Amino acid sequence: MSYLKTHMRTHTGEKPYQCEECSSYFSTLDHLRRHIRTHNGEKRYTREECGRQFSYLFSLKTHMRTHTGEKPYRCEECCMQFSRVDELKIHMRTHTGEKPYKCEVCGMQFSWLSNLKTHIRIHTGEKPYRCEECSKQFGNLGNLKRHVGTHTGEKPYKCEECGRQFSLLYNLKTHMRTHTGEKPYVCKVCSRKFIQLVSLKRHMRTYTREIEHV
Repeated sequence: MSYLKTHMRTHTGEKPYQCEECSSYFSTLDHLRRHIRTHNGEKRYTREECGRQFSYLFSLKTHMRTHTGEKPYRCEECCMQFSRVDELKIHMRTHTGEKPYKCEVCGMQFSWLSNLKTHIRIHTGEKPYRCEECSKQFGNLGNLKRHVGTHTGEKPYKCEECGRQFSLLYNLKTHMRTHTGEKPYVCKVCSRKFIQLVSLKRHMRTYTREIEHV
């Protein structure tokens, strides 16, 4: 009979068990007891191989997959596999286009919270990543890594056509257009096409000068 009463709470929404620490309510005593561990720091489950401790058996089982390599959650769209269901849910945004994180300043939306946090720095001016060589600061780690290449001379991006190497992936992509003939930047006045945006801007100045001399 007690099992039926407990089950019925899933339909009625009744939560008779209250946490004295934070006043959260729970439908079963077991759920309350598990919740209390978040307050008292109790971690009864230990992974012997690495020594990490967990409050919940579920958390330990999830962690075990980092050792076993097990990835039971599979994307039906592209067949990528994940060790945790939350990782799969986040990945699905690449297919659905869902962008649940919105910038309150400019309204831009993002699929990942980390991208929103990085974007916010554009508004705040925060630049937490500093170059140890010249002390220049950057808003995201990717920009710092690209910048460091200017000091080390490292050129990890190589053109498979001619062998030229580049420190930035963007520069390699731009260079590849000299082989493919792609010219994505088009002049709206004369329809002339250019490989680089800077070339289009330089071309547009010819019209500006013509107007100035009229």
